[in-house]
Amino acid sequence: MAFVQLYRKKLEENYQFLDTIFKSRAIYWGVVSKMLCGNKIYLKEIIALGVKEIHDSRVSNLRKIKSLNPEIQTVYIKPPAKRSIESIVRYADVSFNTEYYTIQMLSEEAIRQNKTHKIIIMIEMGDLREGVMGEELVEFYGAVLSLPNIEIRGIGTNLNCLSGVMPTQDKLIQLSLYKQLIEAKFNIEIPWVSGGTSVAVPLILKNARPMAVNHFRIGEALFFGKDLFTGETIEGMHNDVFKLFAEIIEITEKPDTPTGELGENVAGNTYSMEQTEDFSSTSLRAILDVGLLDMQPQYLIPEDDEITIIDASSDMLVIDITHSKKNYQIGELVSFNLKYMGALYLLNSDYIDKTIE
Repeated sequence: MAFVQLYRKKLEENYQFLDTIFKSRAIYWGVVSKMLCGNKIYLKEIIALGVKEIHDSRVSNLRKIKSLNPEIQTVYIKPPAKRSIESIVRYADVSFNTEYYTIQMLSEEAIRQNKTHKIIIMIEMGDLREGVMGEELVEFYGAVLSLPNIEIRGIGTNLNCLSGVMPTQDKLIQLSLYKQLIEAKFNIEIPWVSGGTSVAVPLILKNARPMAVNHFRIGEALFFGKDLFTGETIEGMHNDVFKLFAEIIEITEKPDTPTGELGENVAGNTYSMEQTEDFSSTSLRAILDVGLLDMQPQYLIPEDDEITIIDASSDMLVIDITHSKKNYQIGELVSFNLKYMGALYLLNSDYIDKTIE
């Protein structure tokens, strides 16, 4: 069986790198764990780092976190669904909100559970996902202030996740101005201004974020050390906290061109003869024990850079090892570094083992 391996030392070093940066700048931050898909083995590793706050978009994952360590502050990072209100109040200390009707329900449920539920009011700032429109924010904020058992922990925004709008310095200045406006209007202090996710880390490293923006939600940068502005690895961080290992189950030299009448394959793709110039060419192909049920090939990066990924079916991945300097054998493992979505698919699969180095 193919497996994903987490490298504990690399994870620890990435965490310490980020924690040092944030603490030196008086920034609050939480780890976004949604990529781990509620895997308790890996959640324990995150908790062991000394994390005080964990964010997730699945209530079931927050429930697991609370079962492992009730003291960790859990944050539900999307607007709550009506059918999830009871469990969100029970397992999420904080939730992101954009609808007054939903916050009313949270208030009513918090009263039933004898709790104070904290919320972050999310503001639409151009990425066109969740968020209250800026011109409606003051009225919205005032209405929520009067709801019992609700504590407005702060305001925030989400950028880059849908339309690709980047969290530039101008965007974060605009967010900090919303804080000033609300504080002046209601004579209150807003504890958190949550300026976004891993995509904002390069601005923090350049000391280009407004001081008022004091909270961030970090997942991809922790697990992949990635600068999402440049696509490069942040100096001092690791990009290979996770790796995929898949076993070779066949090695055969085969033609590069399929023969017979062609139709759609299992993924809905059709091979085009125009793709092949030399119909007599062959390649040494290896088949691995992982497939589309578990991953998407475009998110895998072979550690052996002489390997080429050809394609995958539901349960098998075909690679070209013709030019590799390694003498691969049946039963040998082939390793892959992962892009974020590659890890997400694999960690969500019950058919992929999860291990720790």
